[in-house]
Amino acid sequence: MDEKFFFFLYHIKTPKPNMSQKVIKIHPMRHRHIKRQALQDTLQLQSEKCIECGLCRKECKFLQQYGTPKQIADSFDPSSAKDLKMPFECSLCGLCRAVCPVEINPAALFLEMRREAIAQGVQLFSDYSIILNYEKRGTSKRYSYYALPENCDTVFFPGCTLAGTRHDKVKGIYEHLQKTIPQLGIVLDCCTKPSHDLGRESHFHSMFHEMENFLQHHGVKKILVACPSCYRVFKDYSDDLRVKTVYEHFAETSLPPSSNIPATITIHDPCSTRDEQQIHAAIRQLAQSKSLTIAEMKYVGTKTLCCGEGGTVGCVNPDYSANWGLRRKEAAGKNRIITYCAGCANILGFVHPTSHIIDLFFAPQAALAGKTKIAKAPWTYLNRLLLKSYFKKRIDATVSRERTFTGENTNKSAAFKRVVILFLPLSLSSSLYV
Repeated sequence: MDEKFFFFLYHIKTPKPNMSQKVIKIHPMRHRHIKRQALQDTLQLQSEKCIECGLCRKECKFLQQYGTPKQIADSFDPSSAKDLKMPFECSLCGLCRAVCPVEINPAALFLEMRREAIAQGVQLFSDYSIILNYEKRGTSKRYSYYALPENCDTVFFPGCTLAGTRHDKVKGIYEHLQKTIPQLGIVLDCCTKPSHDLGRESHFHSMFHEMENFLQHHGVKKILVACPSCYRVFKDYSDDLRVKTVYEHFAETSLPPSSNIPATITIHDPCSTRDEQQIHAAIRQLAQSKSLTIAEMKYVGTKTLCCGEGGTVGCVNPDYSANWGLRRKEAAGKNRIITYCAGCANILGFVHPTSHIIDLFFAPQAALAGKTKIAKAPWTYLNRLLLKSYFKKRIDATVSRERTFTGENTNKSAAFKRVVILFLPLSLSSSLYV
């Protein structure tokens, strides 16, 4: 019998004492200190709906440490700095939701707790200065660039990490896309997902919607992304811009020409696209079109594991972060991991042979041999500047800009210390941000 169904059946069928007069153990005196109604509502939902089956705890070291979603919701004390910092150890990967038999979303609770920590001024981001400076650099006038040709309604949004680590392949993607979308534009910018995941809700919405409004004002209707995190942000927060991955587009049209490469690989689906089965299918179609044989791991698609980078957990609990990568290494066995997230490729590459699927499109033999040249900091920043210069010359834009909008900064006392990171060595926990 399916394990998830067994637990569900057990908790539905097994009589519970006093179920008709169930008492919610959330402490009202504690929770009067909560500033955000969304957190109040989410705490109540988790407490009422969680059946404490243990399926989510089985998969997650964070929940093994802190308890079931119900236990966490019932004991949460918003006046405790320890309780407010606890959710920053969650990867926000959503596996807990994927295995939950009653379909609650514990990760949503921990994101709301992070936002509460910001609202109360408890989280000052000293642990996240590298990541937030990375994001700030991506949205800056120096690194950002928008170029929209005449009658442009579709733009390519490559994201930060791919543009730095594989800037030559970003050029190749754009040029191949342009064969089917002649008036394709380019947006070199950051989607600000780091701020989103850290609970910086006001800053995230301010930055994202300014970008969204600019694009809509100039006639853009569709975003083609290469980054799963960017996909998640556009899909969840834009009502009018349609988002699609370049991988889906390639599956519907064609790949850049390169040789086929018979070999056996395994595929890691990023947690940002956990529920996007059409993307999972497109990736596998493209891999098979290159004559690759796919040996699937146990946890893929909707049940995929985090690579270890999720939620920026590595900044505060490296052990939790590393555990995800070690589980992926064990599941992959002797097969090279192929993924479609530059961040996942970076962090999994520390523990197991891993390639970005883009590498297979342009240099398949080198990718499978582990000889792909991947730029590291500080050269990634130079590559992003070179890419910007390339597109300035390449695209005959009727609308262009370098972004000068910096978002809202209403709480200067909670601002993180600015750290110049151009020549700082990056640790394992910040491997995505290169």
